[in-house]
Amino acid sequence: MAKQKLLVAKTPQQLARILGLSVQDAATWKLQSELQLKIAQIVKKDKLTHAALAKLAGTSRTRVTAILNNNLDEVSTDLLIRIVRAAGYKVEIYV
Repeated sequence: MAKQKLLVAKTPQQLARILGLSVQDAATWKLQSELQLKIAQIVKKDKLTHAALAKLAGTSRTRVTAILNNNLDEVSTDLLIRIVRAAGYKVEIYV
């Protein structure tokens, strides 16, 4: 068996490059990751339950729980923005 080389990524951009993601996919991944972290902060700060946040955002508690567990498979950026806005926060994206 061939010895495997350990690759270390220190930034999201480096990890995206290692994984072979396009620049666009890497940008989407970074934005979604930042939104997920902000949602987790909002839940903690505002002491929201997963069910309460789900109801505000018009999505399921299971979906909110998955997002808070950093499972963003099949989660759109639109949904993440909708959750942040439903919690009463403003989303601004700068290019």
